[in-house]
Amino acid sequence: MCLVLVIEGVLPFVAPSAWRGMIATAARMDDRNLRMAGLCSMLAGTALLYLVN
Repeated sequence: MCLVLVIEGVLPFVAPSAWRGMIATAARMDDRNLRMAGLCSMLAGTALLYLVN
């Protein structure tokens, strides 16, 4: 969980305006697209964990 916080903090630290734009875009997305993005993120994370181990 700590590593997730570090990774999540990199973009706002490096490029705050790009991060703000990304958050604004996500806020305008409908629920279905946001859920699909979340699902894709979870599947990619699971696949990466599988590859690392």
